[in-house]
Amino acid sequence: MTERAGTQARPEDLVDIDELVDAYFTKVPDVDRPEQRVVFGTSGHRGSSLDGAFNERHIAAITQAIVEYRTAEGITGPLFIGPDTHALSRPALDTALGVLAANGVRVFADVHDGYVPTPALSHAILRWNSTASDELGQADGIVITPSHNPPRDGGFKYNPPHGGPADSTATSWIARRANELLADGNRDVRTTKDVAPETYDFRERYVEELSTVIDTDAIRASGLRIGADPLGGASVHYWARIAEMYGLDLTVVNPEVDPTWRFMTLDWDGKIRMDPSSAPAMASVLAKRHDYDLLTGNDADADRHGIVTPDAGLMNPNHYLAVAIHYLATHRTGWRSDAAIGKTLVSSAVIDRIVASLGRELLEVPVGFKWFVPGLVDGSVAFGGEESAGASFVRKDGGVWTTDKDGILLALLAAEITAVTGKTPSQYYAELAAEHGSSSYARVDAKATKQQKARLAELSGDALTADTLAGEPITGSLSHAPGNGAAIGGVKITTENAWFAARPSGTEDVYKIYAESFRGPDHLAQVQTEAQSIVDAALAED
Repeated sequence: MTERAGTQARPEDLVDIDELVDAYFTKVPDVDRPEQRVVFGTSGHRGSSLDGAFNERHIAAITQAIVEYRTAEGITGPLFIGPDTHALSRPALDTALGVLAANGVRVFADVHDGYVPTPALSHAILRWNSTASDELGQADGIVITPSHNPPRDGGFKYNPPHGGPADSTATSWIARRANELLADGNRDVRTTKDVAPETYDFRERYVEELSTVIDTDAIRASGLRIGADPLGGASVHYWARIAEMYGLDLTVVNPEVDPTWRFMTLDWDGKIRMDPSSAPAMASVLAKRHDYDLLTGNDADADRHGIVTPDAGLMNPNHYLAVAIHYLATHRTGWRSDAAIGKTLVSSAVIDRIVASLGRELLEVPVGFKWFVPGLVDGSVAFGGEESAGASFVRKDGGVWTTDKDGILLALLAAEITAVTGKTPSQYYAELAAEHGSSSYARVDAKATKQQKARLAELSGDALTADTLAGEPITGSLSHAPGNGAAIGGVKITTENAWFAARPSGTEDVYKIYAESFRGPDHLAQVQTEAQSIVDAALAED
């Protein structure tokens, strides 16, 4: 962690917005360079115009590819589209609208010409598709956001008719076609300046239905003093409308929107990053922790949450997921008794213990919220959560709410928990830890070549020959998630009181080691050390 982590950004830390936007329109990507091609990760294509990785030609090609994909899939309804507050999002919106209009796609853009959080767009798609006739067709959408990435980045994400993140089949098809278009100078990309999308009130439709998923009456009756910090992101006007519609004592503690994010404190590595689960990035919010009964934060597209309590400060995301799951499972009488609780396999094992104690099925899947989508749609999964502070859950009656992560929802849930139980989420977690065990959890990186990363992604659990981990017998060695049998793109080893998972980084020459121990921080350190030795030995084999 750098010495300036958690301190106020300085002028020299800020990106030049004019230079950034100018590069979007003037820099021509070199498709022979891998870093300048279209690449869809778990949350769409991301990059900076300054690096030739997110430019007008990229967005035109991706949008044309999406048009062709939806045609091939028989998607004939409208496309919902919305940007977050990153500087590159608005230019990308204009580019995309031109391509969509030229291709005759019916488009719904925000009626306020404002920012659209990821969960609000997912909600809009699902709302349309729940009532649309065959003649009107099924809808899909595009969210223009790089999530919590630094201000210099842009992002472009496709959500098909199920409302959640597109799966790898769709994103691979779109990326391949977009790169073909780029390589041919975008000659087959259709575009026009004659753009007149229809409008949709994302904010009103989303906010007015929150009472179907959150006990807003209990929050209002409690008189809780809530502070919500959008961190300069797309939820800024949503929070004000939530307070107004439901009569909550809720203050938007920082309503400022500035594409440089000059008001942010620097993250652990000295970069401006709108990560509500990071204490350095949330330093200005933490400074206000005693001014409110509860403080919350969201990232730029509001798909992540951060929960700050007066007694404990910023909660560990895994701890809050455990609290949310336990509370919801014991307070949502309208949920199906057989609906599973979903978690990614790098989320805390505290969740496993809690879910087992509740008599619920645990659905453990690879990293990526897309794995929860089918279950959230049909009600067979009531809750899906990731260790990186992203989650969503079904309505009070068990019906689908969103199929993408919803940071606004999880922040409001923290207020409901406090209002109903009289305990802050951190106090609630302390009780759960006393019953189910307290754990130490961390993620570290280990160096790896591109070849080693590729091998790790394909590695079988059987290739790990160790019998013990940090003094305990190994009880499981996995390369596929137990919840759905999907490849995890790495390996996971478990013991009675600990586990680790290793996955290659998509952007750096490292692999990530996630680890947890119920025997304290010293044991966790031992797990991490042995994990690297076990994985390195497997990667060294011919």
